[in-house]
Amino acid sequence: MSDKELAAAERRILARGNLPRHVAIIMDGNGRWARRRGLPRIAGHRAGLGGVREAVEGCAALGVEYLTLYTFSVENWSRPAAEVRALMSFLRQTLRKEVRRLDDNNVQLRAIGRIADLPEAVREELARAVDSLRDNTGLTLVLALSYGGRAEILDAVERLGRERGRAGAPAGRLTEAAFRSYLYAGEVPDPDLLIRTSGEMRISNFLIWQTAYSEIWVTDVLWPDFKRQHLYQGITEYQKRERRFGGISAAGKRKT
Repeated sequence: MSDKELAAAERRILARGNLPRHVAIIMDGNGRWARRRGLPRIAGHRAGLGGVREAVEGCAALGVEYLTLYTFSVENWSRPAAEVRALMSFLRQTLRKEVRRLDDNNVQLRAIGRIADLPEAVREELARAVDSLRDNTGLTLVLALSYGGRAEILDAVERLGRERGRAGAPAGRLTEAAFRSYLYAGEVPDPDLLIRTSGEMRISNFLIWQTAYSEIWVTDVLWPDFKRQHLYQGITEYQKRERRFGGISAAGKRKT
């Protein structure tokens, strides 16, 4: 898409209203992209940075409030040690190099997951990036790092148990609202739209609690080939859907 076509698409999306407040993306297909070109897997991850920029800048242009990217899962630690080292080195370099670009787009940065499991150098770079962007007021970019949906729920249960086990801690019935406060970022609203690239039809242990009622849009595009036009396709599809959250449609109500 040309810049003119993208601008027109943005105007159409904004005119429709009903924008997702929070978009979450499973960035899949880096390895396949590299393999098809006879390149090492890390080359696919490096190429995938382009998709990250397209998603961040597209969401920022539309006024989306939150974008969560499934960056590195708890299961990814089981990959070959050389690949994990390369990924951690690339993550550190990317955090350092992309801060200015994020700042130019008024983006805040957060991270969720078992951050303590990351190498110290990565944790330090991440902390510097988060701190340098903390005063921005636009899109909040959330990186899911050493993240797993089941791990998050287990960690929340452990935190809840410790807190309620303390002397004088209030008991009472546990509500959904109370439980979500123990999640990694309980104050962040649930994703309205979950996008997955590469055509796979699964959520891969990503935001299990939070995506209970998310609209899902899947594209066959591999993540390194993901462009702003694909993001806009997903959001346009989202705008056509009626979210009922277990209820019935407005049309159904009129018939009864």
